[in-house]
Amino acid sequence: MYASIIMVAASGAALGTILAPAGSAFADSAIETIGLLEAEGFYVNIDRVGSAPLDQCTVISVRNPQTQTRLIRVERFGKNGTKEFDLVPVVVRRTITVSLDCSK
Repeated sequence: MYASIIMVAASGAALGTILAPAGSAFADSAIETIGLLEAEGFYVNIDRVGSAPLDQCTVISVRNPQTQTRLIRVERFGKNGTKEFDLVPVVVRRTITVSLDCSK
């Protein structure tokens, strides 16, 4: 049962992190938006149109959040003192794409 609770909590947390950034990531500038996403643990891929400096760019969209997880085996002791193992999902990489308009 303990493993089930961990799996449900982890999957709920992963779903929340996948859905939350796209709606809340926009800031006043492209630099701030990218900084916020990096602070949340994302590796940010940037698509841009134009060649203006980054501080003059406008964020068009934040999309495609992806979380890569790996199952890690965790050892614990059961009720009888026997060793039991749980598989716990651990986030190993998070990526997101930010599209910028730098044509000004």
